[in-house]
Amino acid sequence: MGKVKLLLDVIGDLRSLADSLQAVADAVADSGTAEAEMTTTKEPEETGKAVRTGKAVRNTTKKDTKTAKQGPEEKVLTLEEVRAVLAEKSRSGHTEEVRDLLAKHGADKLSEIDPAEYPALLAEAEVL
Repeated sequence: MGKVKLLLDVIGDLRSLADSLQAVADAVADSGTAEAEMTTTKEPEETGKAVRTGKAVRNTTKKDTKTAKQGPEEKVLTLEEVRAVLAEKSRSGHTEEVRDLLAKHGADKLSEIDPAEYPALLAEAEVL
């Protein structure tokens, strides 16, 4: 019986390692995508100089300060952040509970869960 228990522990550790490696791979892939988006979607900064457009001349200014001071936006949870928390819970011996949480949210894998459900999933995982 001791060998079976040891084998089950090794399998659990391998699953945790696989989850961690997946989280790292996703983070690397997402950071490359984020860097590419930042370089391609960055808007040119307005300088406050007159710009001639056709026959009219208009003055450009920095963006309206009212829209810039709308307050802090809520932080959106990413797949990697949720995966890291769930992987830690799994390594702490709560693998079955993590699987149950995923099933409760209608998925076998974390990547199948709607990102809108991440805050609720994370809140439930924190109590494990």
